[in-house]
Amino acid sequence: MEKNTITIRVPEGAGQVLKTLHGAGFEAYVVGGCVRDSILMHTPQDWDITTSAKPNEVKALFRRTVDTGIRHGTVTVLIGNEGFEVTTYRIDGAYEDGRHPKSVTFTASLDEDLKRRDFTVNAMAYSEETGLIDLFGGLEDLKARVIRAVGDPTERFTEDALRMMRAVRFAAQLDAVIEKKTLQGIRALAPNLRKVSAERTRVELEKLLVSDHPEEMRVLYETGLTAQFLPEFDACMTCEQHNPHHCYTVGEHIIHALCAVRSDKVLRLTMLLHDIGKPQCRTTDENGIDHFHGHVALGAKMADEILKRLKYDNDTRNKVVRLVSFHDRNMEDTEEGVRRGIVAVGEDLFPLLLEVKEADLAAQSTFKAQEKKERILCWRKLYERIIARGDCLSLKSLAVKGKDLTDLGVKPGRGMGQILQKMLDDVLTNPSHNSRDYLLATYVRTPEKP
Repeated sequence: MEKNTITIRVPEGAGQVLKTLHGAGFEAYVVGGCVRDSILMHTPQDWDITTSAKPNEVKALFRRTVDTGIRHGTVTVLIGNEGFEVTTYRIDGAYEDGRHPKSVTFTASLDEDLKRRDFTVNAMAYSEETGLIDLFGGLEDLKARVIRAVGDPTERFTEDALRMMRAVRFAAQLDAVIEKKTLQGIRALAPNLRKVSAERTRVELEKLLVSDHPEEMRVLYETGLTAQFLPEFDACMTCEQHNPHHCYTVGEHIIHALCAVRSDKVLRLTMLLHDIGKPQCRTTDENGIDHFHGHVALGAKMADEILKRLKYDNDTRNKVVRLVSFHDRNMEDTEEGVRRGIVAVGEDLFPLLLEVKEADLAAQSTFKAQEKKERILCWRKLYERIIARGDCLSLKSLAVKGKDLTDLGVKPGRGMGQILQKMLDDVLTNPSHNSRDYLLATYVRTPEKP
């Protein structure tokens, strides 16, 4: 093979694995995403290695190995504190479930191994001895920012339906376009995505959402992929908003809001789902104006169900649902109003709520936009002042604790909780009242001395 002029700096651990395999007379290359990312001058997360050595031969060469996927030819080699997946060149058998090959056949041919990979930009291999091995024009596609299936797209997507989601995700991450035949293959086989587990779908969706181009959600919709795992979003894309405050359909508003908020998992999921209840709540008055009364409560319920369906962890789900629940909440433009807003949504999420409101506004029409912007800015300034001063915002920071009440003869239970809540309500109105002496004197009757 002719050596390519591309040079990749392979880290010490991966280099040691390659050197050991080469020294034993085997072919070995770093392959896939690490090659792609290195060419793009990105830092690879993992360094995967492909080799002509069989799994038992790999294990014989290294002192510390783990059989992570030995049935499919993968052994993890441990070098220091790092693990490197080393996979034998293979040819995949039939994909009967649209996810996994029924069998694999080990081969001595790198060409055969690269043929089974998903996209040209992921089908490049590299070693110092040979340079870049690029059989399918991956380097050219990478430079042109094109996502193209290796070989026949229908075959690649029939083998593993998740590859359709990965195509759109890579387009989002690499600021690329999907090649025409590859895109046609996705449209034709989109229903096969239902064979893929919710967990695998969630991972690809999340990577797309937190990328620099979350607007690729539009491609997921246009190719029929969202219809398979997020049909609620499809309903948003066709739901008009004839209302002075809006200039897009609900779906397009969501997409613009995604682009307007910073790249954070909770924030992007919140913007994806914040108006998910609108299509079911839409009414039109006698003047042709659309209204969406009740969409916040319904949207929070739907968001919870969707995140459960996608197997999200409880912490992420709870945060997103809370933000969706409060995304449309208004507050008085006073310190007390903001303090009560902080308590309602939670101290941890209030700063994120302000970001959600800013992104929501950025995706609306210009109607009263300056007025809305100034109000959010006012809330932010009041919030910063409240935090800098250290105002009491929870029972945890209240000057009176449960023990103070029990020492005065108040029995634990509902009555004690009501007293503490009254104290907090007082302090939210007037922070200077967060004094143990004041609160006990005001809200607790002490027995009179004889």
